[in-house]
Amino acid sequence: MQLAAQIIFWGSVAAMLHSYAFYPLLMRFLARNERPNMTTYAPDDPDLPLVSVLMSVHNEERVIAEKIYSLTKLNYPPEKLRIYVGSDGSTDRTNDLVAHCFDIDFPLLHAHFSLFRNRRGKPPVINDLAAKARSDVQKILQSSSRKSGPQHVFLLTDASVMLDPNTLFNLVRHFNNDRIGAVDANMRSKGVRTQGISRSEERYLGGEVLLKHREGLVWGMMIGPFGGCYALRADLFEPIPPRSLVDDFWLVFRILERGYQAINDLDAVCYEGATHRVSDEYRRKKRIAAGSFQNLARFKRWVLPPITRLGFVFFSHKVLRWFGGFFLLLMALSAGFLGLENQFYRTVFWLLISGMTGVVFLNFIQNRLLPRPIPLLTNLAYFLAMNLALTDGFFKWLRGIRENTWQRTNRE
Repeated sequence: MQLAAQIIFWGSVAAMLHSYAFYPLLMRFLARNERPNMTTYAPDDPDLPLVSVLMSVHNEERVIAEKIYSLTKLNYPPEKLRIYVGSDGSTDRTNDLVAHCFDIDFPLLHAHFSLFRNRRGKPPVINDLAAKARSDVQKILQSSSRKSGPQHVFLLTDASVMLDPNTLFNLVRHFNNDRIGAVDANMRSKGVRTQGISRSEERYLGGEVLLKHREGLVWGMMIGPFGGCYALRADLFEPIPPRSLVDDFWLVFRILERGYQAINDLDAVCYEGATHRVSDEYRRKKRIAAGSFQNLARFKRWVLPPITRLGFVFFSHKVLRWFGGFFLLLMALSAGFLGLENQFYRTVFWLLISGMTGVVFLNFIQNRLLPRPIPLLTNLAYFLAMNLALTDGFFKWLRGIRENTWQRTNRE
């Protein structure tokens, strides 16, 4: 029993250190001399592919007009850009605003609006929009004289994510390389405040962007895009399975399974409003966690022997992090058991328990008394809360996912 407890304790420590420290350092080391994809389109290249923007929306009246306006300002040939918006049972003014933008404000857009009265969730809407876009573009492609490169690209984006004018071109330019199947954007937060968790989320987001960028540089295996804005070859799109919660991960991982590369472009900048309340981010992370374990069940063969490069990246970057809450719990339980006979583990146990409870309590106090929270304390509280959300999401998945609708996250 003592040996088993030691293996559990040190195995949990090693798992956390590998995912949060050793693996990012390894990617940083391996990417130091790597250069981004150089086989790209020029801005004035006549062979730039057609782009269909696919966007599922639900009660986005606060941002939908601004989003559509931002799409009209993209530095991309207007004749090669088509916009497909699907309203998933919206009950606010979203439908009227989209219709007004397409019919009145920007009547020259190649735009299509699908109004779905019954709410089904994002994946079915995206599947329908993708099928519609493919059908519309097919005749154009059949009459094209082009002989190489992709002719049709999907841009999947959320209503709350605002694109820089050069974002689309910076994503699409990489598809001149036949090996690249998906390209992710550089997601940044806007409206970050001193109070709340937005600065902690911003730091985490920045670290994830760099890690994904380096994964793409080193092996062309960027694991999991930021679902708010990414591009993929239209002919590689597969209908998303029913009740999927994290469709972006599923789509890109299927592309990796088929031998294509997925990368992140730091120049493809886009912005999303920051989340300030722990409760809002907890709910979002819990839902994402449930979808992550759903995808783990689908792609479990990649973390089983024999170990492959894709399996190593998947296991190191994602799988270990998804079990972070369990590793923290196992560390505490095994240290408590070993501490019955060993002073070192007894000390570790009390440090873990007092540290975690102390962080939660002190963070609660500082948010109510201090005008400027202590960043380290806020970051630690954020880390604990998000790992708890991951664990909660595991049990949500275990109970069974019966629907894939979502609740809009409160953002800046």
